[in-house]
Formats: sequence, C-alpha cells, structure tokens
Amino acid sequence: MDYHLLTFVTVAEKQNFTRAAEALHITQSAVTLSVKALEKKYDVKFFDRTNKYVRLTSAGEILYQHAKKILTEYEQVERLMEDTADAASGPLTIGSSYTFGEYLLPKYIADFIQENPLIDPKISIRNSSRVISQLLRGELHIGIIDGTIEYHPNLSITPFAKDEMVVIVDKDHAFAKMDEVDLEDLYEETWIIREEGSGTRQIIDQLFTKFAFSPPVLRSFGSTQIIKESIEAGLGISIVSKFAIQKELRMGTIHPLRIKNNLITHDFSYVLPKTGFLPRSVELFLKKLQGKKIIAKQMICN
Repeated sequence: MDYHLLTFVTVAEKQNFTRAAEALHITQSAVTLSVKALEKKYDVKFFDRTNKYVRLTSAGEILYQHAKKILTEYEQVERLMEDTADAASGPLTIGSSYTFGEYLLPKYIADFIQENPLIDPKISIRNSSRVISQLLRGELHIGIIDGTIEYHPNLSITPFAKDEMVVIVDKDHAFAKMDEVDLEDLYEETWIIREEGSGTRQIIDQLFTKFAFSPPVLRSFGSTQIIKESIEAGLGISIVSKFAIQKELRMGTIHPLRIKNNLITHDFSYVLPKTGFLPRSVELFLKKLQGKKIIAKQMICN
C-alpha cells in the first residue's frame, strides 16, 4: 500500500488535516509531512489551505482521481492474495439503485453474511447513474441497477432478475376498484415520479415517449418511499416497482393498476468493472444473486 497516496486521499475526502490524522490514527504532523513529500516529488501543490478550508488544486483533482483507482487496485491484490490462502474475508463494497437496495438487497445481505461471516458488506444506495459513477471511480466492487445503461468499455453488465412496474393510486381514488386502466385516462392526474438519473425514471420516460404521453402536472421526488407516502396522502399517482409496495398492499393503503395492453417490465442487472479478476467475496456474492429467485407476493391486480 502506498501510504503517501492513502494519506493524500484521506485529506482530500476529509477536507481537513486533523480529521485525516484521526481517521488514519497518526499525528497531524505525519499527515503534513506525507503530503509535502508528494508535493516535493511532483514539484506541484495539491492543496489550497487557509484557516477555514482545505481544497484540492487542479493538480490535486487529477491526482485524487488516479490515486483512488490505484488504492483500489492495491486492495484488490491484497484481497486476492488472502483468498488464495484463507476463507473469503474483508470488505465487500456494493452500490445499489434504490428499488433493489431498499426492498430486496437487505434479505440477500442477511443470507450472505450468515453463509460468509468473515466478509463485511458495505452498502451504498444511490440512483442508477450515481452507482455507475462510483464504479468508474473505483469505489465499488459491484453495482446493482434497474433499467438500462449505455455500453461502457470498462464495465460488464449482466441482467439477473426481472421486475414489473405498476401504476399506484391511493385507496380512495376513483380507480381504486379497477385492475387495469388506459394510459389516456390518467392524463389529468398529478404524476409524482422519480428524479432524473434513476432507473425507474428512465423506464417511465420511455413509456411516456412510446405513447407520446405528456401529462400537464409532473413532479419529481428523490425516493420511492417519499413517493409512496405522497400517493397514500392523495397527492397524485405514480409508477413504481411491485417489490416496493408489498407492505402497503398488505395494509390496503395503496392500490396497483396495470396499463391496458402494456405490461411494464425491466431488468435488475449487476455491473462489474472489467478488471480481469474478481475477489473471492465478489464471486460468492454473484452466486447469491444468480441463485436466489426473486418472488413478490401475489398482487391484487394479478
């Protein structure tokens, strides 16, 4: 491990020399000396420092992006060496989109930890585009997304499960006793949907484009949970994954609808960096993803 690079990255992320020293369990003077050694080596300044802030210079931004990747490579090599001699152990960094991460991933992780107690999963829940960005920066071992992404030469994308999306309305809505509805009948409704960059939003945008459907009132919220609570409060309607509304269906606070002649499905996919090798912990987690069937309880509209 290059400890000068590790120290530099920690200062860049903590934006403070004292906090970096605390995180690394070394003295502040050791942090300062390490950063100065890097600056002397490259004859460039990496931080602008005042009494109020520590900020990366343009040279520091460049080093930070590459240093993160280098440190990730160090970690991968160390993990591979450990895997050759012992049972898989250590951190497993997983980034997941909201739908899978909030409603399905916890069960996977619980089963995985029980089978692999020496592995320490670290979970990051973001929208799909941010998960991809984290992967490309070398911050994750594996990403899980819904929807589709454009081809990238540094990423491998593998669908592993199907998801269905349904329209949801509150229990007192005029359509709450129906099983399906024409999309045109929903034109005057207030639509509450996910933000740009989420896999769910991508699928809704594709649906609206397909049918040249452009409702006059469209609001975007940052999480499925907020959307569900808004629907329960009668603020509008939405389209969400069937996996996200199982509790609300049992409580009877939300009613699902299918759009006539248009079953809305998409894939959950896992995404890996094309590094040429996988730590043992990632291999084991992939087996869990590929081997476990995803089954939602039968819905009212089935």
